[in-house]
Amino acid sequence: MYGQGKKKGGRNSALIIDGIHVVIGILIVILAVITFLNPEGNQILLPVIFTLAAVLNVVNGIHKYRISGRDTFRKAAAFGQLFIALLLLAVAVVSAISIWR
Repeated sequence: MYGQGKKKGGRNSALIIDGIHVVIGILIVILAVITFLNPEGNQILLPVIFTLAAVLNVVNGIHKYRISGRDTFRKAAAFGQLFIALLLLAVAVVSAISIWR
């Protein structure tokens, strides 16, 4: 149908979100494997892993908020994801500070 791809929050945004999930997920897994193969040599990758996880939660939270409409439960779930992203970012900062000391 004509104009079907132009609606806000349609299939295109879901496809982009899925692509972001795949790319960041693969990066997290690769970095985690590298980190656990040589923990002392690759400690610096831990803050990067936590930061990527925070980015993933931010993307999920923003997407959930955009598609929530008037549903307060979905908006609360979106804010929950953003809160988890803040916690992960705080863990990344603490991890980076403890590694560089």
